Amino acid sequence: MSVASALVAGNDPRSALAEEALAQALARTGASHATGVLLFLTPDFARHAQQTVSAVARAAQCTEVAGGIAAGVFSEHGWVLDRPAAAVMVFAGDLSLHHRESGLALDHAHRQAVLSYAGGSFPYPWGDATKKRFGGSFAGSGGGSVPTAWQHSRLAPSCSVHLRGAQVDVGVSSGWSLLAEPRTIERSRAYDLLQLGGETALDSLLAGLPADLREQLPLPLGALSAVLFDEDSAGSARGVASLGSALASGGAFAAGAWHSTAILSANAADRSVSLAEGTKPGQRLAWAIRRPQSAVDDMRRSVEQLAAVVAKPLAGLVFSCFGRGPYFHGGDDCELDCLRQSFPGLPLLGVYGTGQIAAGAEGGNRSLHNAVVTALISHPPRRPDVQSQS
Repeated sequence: MSVASALVAGNDPRSALAEEALAQALARTGASHATGVLLFLTPDFARHAQQTVSAVARAAQCTEVAGGIAAGVFSEHGWVLDRPAAAVMVFAGDLSLHHRESGLALDHAHRQAVLSYAGGSFPYPWGDATKKRFGGSFAGSGGGSVPTAWQHSRLAPSCSVHLRGAQVDVGVSSGWSLLAEPRTIERSRAYDLLQLGGETALDSLLAGLPADLREQLPLPLGALSAVLFDEDSAGSARGVASLGSALASGGAFAAGAWHSTAILSANAADRSVSLAEGTKPGQRLAWAIRRPQSAVDDMRRSVEQLAAVVAKPLAGLVFSCFGRGPYFHGGDDCELDCLRQSFPGLPLLGVYGTGQIAAGAEGGNRSLHNAVVTALISHPPRRPDVQSQS
């Protein structure tokens, strides 16, 4: 095998945990040394991160060690939250990590998505369209004063690495399900949505809620979202509305046709709804809800779409929100199960973070929340040999 993963947990955040995970993964590849290592650690390691990264680099005989601190980690063998743990993916043979584009063919470096991880919020420069990115971020450790990511075996505010010798295909699961068809915004005031579809914003939201939530006070705003649609990307209004009650992972998102924004408050006094993003009349908006079953259904669609593109994956990288994993599903990560069922035995490395990163088809990269970004690694298609006719 050219890639393998391992997950080791313990009672204390010792470098030996990460070294044991490395040893297990390296043994599964059958190689004597690694050509690249992805290493993710739980927050317990924050004070010992450089020591642990250096120990893994020495044991792997490889300086290309990248990764970061995350709320939790997982592999194909299970998940760990709330205790010290190390998750490792080892690359060997013709697969490797590369933190510089100079070692890559220019066309491949331009086309391949860059694995990106930030030990904090989404770095502003990553939003540009010059590089497609996938990955995540974690803003819950160290108060931002201590680097919680690493690249080339050294601590850094963030890391960006290419997977050399590999093709990477990325899928996104939002987990949202539309409560009703999109409606046109008629009145708004800065971040306050006032009226859409002939109703006040709050009445429109309440009308779409399931009966068991309509009378709940306060409203479960964390499970709700406003979804804004880009008519230019989605096509006609009929095309947008045809999405119906299911907001499929690949189609609408990959087309850059929509994005979600958080609901900050529901204001009974003037029947408005405050959003995390300003809106303007003429935009189309729908209310959406995320519930455990809708999240699982959406994750399954995302995995099925990837499976249709990648026939023989070598491994998978998963960047999930810590609010989507076991905490959301009553102690089981049902969305990890979707991957394990579709790809039995596939080496997986995953993290639970506070943000997820994916590229939009319209260009640029997005910082997502409460999403699951899945990247399948495979061998690139072989090019036909071309011989000189001279």
